[in-house]
Amino acid sequence: MQRRAASLWLLVLLLAGLAGCGGSSSTSTPSTPSGTSHLAYASVPSGNLIAGFRIDGSGNFASVVGSPFPAGNSPGAMLVHPSNQFLYVVNRTEDTVSRFNIDQTVGSLTEVLPRTPTAVTPIAMTMTGSGNMLFVLNQLSGSISVYSVSSGSGALTQVAGSPFPTAPNPVAFVLTPSGKFLYVVNSNLALVFAYTVSGTGVLQQAGAATPVGAGPFAIAVDPGEKFLYVANALADTLSILSINSSSGALAEVSGSPLVTGTSQVSIAVSTSGQYVYIADQGTNDITAYSVDSTTGLPTVITGSPFSINSPVFLLSDPNGNFVYVLTQRSVFINEFSLASATGVLTLGPESNSLITVPVGFAVGK
Repeated sequence: MQRRAASLWLLVLLLAGLAGCGGSSSTSTPSTPSGTSHLAYASVPSGNLIAGFRIDGSGNFASVVGSPFPAGNSPGAMLVHPSNQFLYVVNRTEDTVSRFNIDQTVGSLTEVLPRTPTAVTPIAMTMTGSGNMLFVLNQLSGSISVYSVSSGSGALTQVAGSPFPTAPNPVAFVLTPSGKFLYVVNSNLALVFAYTVSGTGVLQQAGAATPVGAGPFAIAVDPGEKFLYVANALADTLSILSINSSSGALAEVSGSPLVTGTSQVSIAVSTSGQYVYIADQGTNDITAYSVDSTTGLPTVITGSPFSINSPVFLLSDPNGNFVYVLTQRSVFINEFSLASATGVLTLGPESNSLITVPVGFAVGK
């Protein structure tokens, strides 16, 4: 167990920034008609670059004009504003957030300076469904920075009282679709910390932390805001917790936790809420589940797990047709098509080479 714990901590250091990537790290992106294309962006810290793509309805990648684009120092987690007008990227070694304007015709990026300060080592981001609030998880300072977002310019303004303290060395967090509750996990503590979110973005801890399995490393919420899923990377289990819609309090559901693959490091919930996917780094695969909408309990999908080498990050696309995967060693964005009737994954096209390994990925509506 000590060796597994040490390996998990090394993974935290190597993959800081993968948590909270995507259109949002917590709220599900609203569905768009099948067949439409999406802009997508990947952070490449070794070159301090952002690569841009357009992904068509068949899942094919094409680089956008001008890609790659210069970024801050060690860009990591990223998300696209719901309006598709702005891209936000955390710069992990300079403790800032970059804001880029997105060209609505070709998808090229223009950074708007100056960058916005965070606390120490920002590793994850999430945003309200309306795009009026941005949340940044700061690992080394053990805090959450909260910003109001200008609807016109996308500019960030830190709210009163921010950054708000949380447990030391957090690794992942998730915001519920309503924006009312936020949950944080720390891989050294077998606990989930719950916070209420006021209309102005002020965070307040909601009761005592809820126990889960050893080494919680990834966290996700269903679109209906009924259940929270926590991947326990040292226990090799999945905890399923029900969410009290009034208080945000958590309670473990009957039948939880479930035994899963080895060293789970990421969770993605399909935009429909029907399926849950877990990246099992230790067994080089993705475990797929269908979800009972009443109990929240997952059932393994026929054909699961689906093989892929060293997966470290999963993201569902806005129209629910694909699951995107970053791996520990690949210089490509990997993609699985998702069968809406069964949840079965089929490996599909991959992006152009990014030269070096990307650590963040975000897809617009």
